[in-house]
Amino acid sequence: MTDTPTPADTSSPADTGAIAKLIEPAVKVLGLELVRVAMIGGQSDPTLQVMAERPDTRQLTIDDCADLSRAISDILDPLAEDGRDPIEGAYRLEVSSPGIDRPLTRRADFADWAGHEARIKYAQAVDGAKQISGIVEGVEGDSIRVTTSKGERVVDFANVASAKLLLTDKLIDATAPLSTEGADLIKTEG
Repeated sequence: MTDTPTPADTSSPADTGAIAKLIEPAVKVLGLELVRVAMIGGQSDPTLQVMAERPDTRQLTIDDCADLSRAISDILDPLAEDGRDPIEGAYRLEVSSPGIDRPLTRRADFADWAGHEARIKYAQAVDGAKQISGIVEGVEGDSIRVTTSKGERVVDFANVASAKLLLTDKLIDATAPLSTEGADLIKTEG
């Protein structure tokens, strides 16, 4: 079984899983890993959101985002011209890193971020609960171990509708930027 990202809620009929399969080879050619493909923004502002990261740093540079945006457009634009666009109607393309309070979409994400606090929303309620929050302890096969205020819980990966890290001091320390070059050049009004 491959470790593909969990499906994201979509606000349009676009098949984000199919789009992920279309663009993933281009993502890999750029030395990146695909984190999530989702349609966001609803009917008023449909946006194809693509999150990726460098496997060694878990971050992206501005140049990475620009290169990936061009690569995705090079794949999707010809399909649209041929009448085979996987997304109905006009939409925006947004390419970004997952950010500090990143979504956890792959089993590997839960393993990589063990020791950090996360909120997991279930696809199907478990013991009446629709979500849990706690410290991710790790992954064993298709199960994610999470320590909550009520003790350790085992979450079936297939039952994860969405999950994301919660902003904590520990997470901030673990995700310090690769470089602060240029930060001293920021000018403020005053």
